[in-house]
Amino acid sequence: MDRGEERAPAGGAGQGGAPAVRAANADRWRRTYWVVWIANLVTSIGMMSFLPFFPSLLEEMGVADEGRRSVWAGVCFAAAPLSATISAPVWGAVGDRFGRKVMVCRAMAAIALFVGSMGFASSPWQLLALRLGQGMFSGFIPPSITLVSIAAPEDRQGRVAGNLGTALAIGGLVGPLLGGLLANALGSRQAVFFVVASLATISAFIVWFGAEEDRSLRRTGGAPSSGKPVRDAFKRLSSDLAEVFAQPAMRAMALVVFSLQFGLGAVNPILELYIQGLFEGDLRGTFWARVVGLLGAGEGDLEKQVETFTTALSFGAMAVANLVSLPLWGAWGDRVGHARALAQCGGIAALALVIQAATSSYAVFLAGRFLMGVGMAGIGPLAFGLAAGEARADRRGGAFGVVFSARTFAVAVGGTSGGLLYTLLEARGLMVLAALLVLGTLVGFRRSSAARAAASSG
Repeated sequence: MDRGEERAPAGGAGQGGAPAVRAANADRWRRTYWVVWIANLVTSIGMMSFLPFFPSLLEEMGVADEGRRSVWAGVCFAAAPLSATISAPVWGAVGDRFGRKVMVCRAMAAIALFVGSMGFASSPWQLLALRLGQGMFSGFIPPSITLVSIAAPEDRQGRVAGNLGTALAIGGLVGPLLGGLLANALGSRQAVFFVVASLATISAFIVWFGAEEDRSLRRTGGAPSSGKPVRDAFKRLSSDLAEVFAQPAMRAMALVVFSLQFGLGAVNPILELYIQGLFEGDLRGTFWARVVGLLGAGEGDLEKQVETFTTALSFGAMAVANLVSLPLWGAWGDRVGHARALAQCGGIAALALVIQAATSSYAVFLAGRFLMGVGMAGIGPLAFGLAAGEARADRRGGAFGVVFSARTFAVAVGGTSGGLLYTLLEARGLMVLAALLVLGTLVGFRRSSAARAAASSG
């Protein structure tokens, strides 16, 4: 990759390297970074304010049977990431040609439209259709990272992606709490959708008026013109995406990202069942029973209360580890190389899965979940940093779309696969299988990385 060609427009190399010019460029990319960070934080808080509450929302729609609610909740939850898997690379390629800032604003406007319309949905089918539309048109993460990435210095790509990821992680922690408070205050979970739409609209305005984009870093040329604009546009987009998928490094990295996210997605849905097995017997007088008592548990099934609390705690521990580790992985990847750091975070995640599978102690299991959060935190910033190193600035949107698609596809199929495999392997076997999948993929990734390094040095 020609680094000089890529960085000259954004870094001031073609302007004599004057200190004043470099300082101005630094101020511009930092302002764009903070504008996008704030907009991502606001949007992610809004998005996470309704995602955990699909069962309650479906009950408000009249789905009384608990079994039907669980099926519909799973389908509606998976619909958006599944459709985003298809659309993310396409929107990335469109952004490479027509602008990343407009793609961020397009995505946030789509959130305002589709999520706002969910407030009027009166049936599960309507909710499902809107979730599919939301996933198809409202993926704001890849264009947000692309917009900042093309302006940021080469040696800060991992840190930029990691720090933007912290905005999403904070949204994941704050959003559900805000959603619960708003639902109680407004008297309906459907009313929360109007708040989310408002937040997305505010975010779009923040980006449109606050962020800057260097238009010289957009893609030009491509497939020859045939005199038919629509056909020519599709040919150019197809050519752009084919170039991305043709790179062995991109394919190997996407496979690693998929295996890591798939391993987590397959385990999460059955985690509560696994934790139930760790608390068999009389729990009266145990440490966790006392903790639940101190938190003000009322009368009822003590075992159920402990299981509910410890399941929530296991997810919270992972979320905290993720939030703390995100920027650290980005900085570490910038220092030692994103491919090497991605392999390390995958190794940590595999080790954490083995620890969780091998223990019969909840305390050790909780430590394994925290370690899992540390390892999984590196996926986003390191994969985006690696893609930034492989793709020139005018092709980066498509490359980032591939990374995002690998993650969303794993989320969409991981939970379903985990539920099916649970009946055959049970929780411990499923965790070991997920660890083996990650390790096997990492071996192939390291070999391909070594082969590319040897070829480039030779």
